[in-house]
Amino acid sequence: MTTTLTPRRGWRYLAIALVTLAAVAVAGWLAWTRLNPFGERTVDRSQPALLQSIHDLSRFEAATGSFQVVVDLEKDAPFLPDAVKGSRTLFVGAGSVDAYVDFSGLAEEAVTVNADRTEVTLRIPHAQLEKPNLDNSRSYVFAEQRGLVDRVQDFLAASPPDQRELYLLAEKKINEAATASDLRARADANTKLMLENLLKSLGFTKVTVTFADGV
Repeated sequence: MTTTLTPRRGWRYLAIALVTLAAVAVAGWLAWTRLNPFGERTVDRSQPALLQSIHDLSRFEAATGSFQVVVDLEKDAPFLPDAVKGSRTLFVGAGSVDAYVDFSGLAEEAVTVNADRTEVTLRIPHAQLEKPNLDNSRSYVFAEQRGLVDRVQDFLAASPPDQRELYLLAEKKINEAATASDLRARADANTKLMLENLLKSLGFTKVTVTFADGV
């Protein structure tokens, strides 16, 4: 008995064959990606964070300043042109500095209350500046020029160029900017306002806050 292959039946067989080939190709691709000896995977083997110490805080974080500086660091050789030996890097450093008032060293005489407990006087230290906190996500090398010798050394080095000097310079400049700003004065004012509102909410009708000179 002879079977006649109609055009409709022929297209059906062709479609089945194409689907089968596609399934085989997908299965082969999945198997290859799983067994590929040149494939790469990332495994995080970091150890859990270790708690080293706990400190009780006795200070009021009174103000925070955000700063951005541009570090222009140039290094050159005395007897060689910059195109041969030398480098210049522009680094944008962004970070913040916290200003706080430390209450841990207050003496007993720093707080005086009148007999009927309606007036209180506090003598507190001036605000201090915390170490600059550089934001790595907003700090970056903006531009860089390197001489031929430096580029060859970087190419042959086992690790990328160390950028710690740039970060340290950025922290230093941010600290200088924070010191020259009114951040500590703003922190003093915020601390005074906080203490006045707090003590008045406790029933004191007159609150006097002064700052110790030379602190």
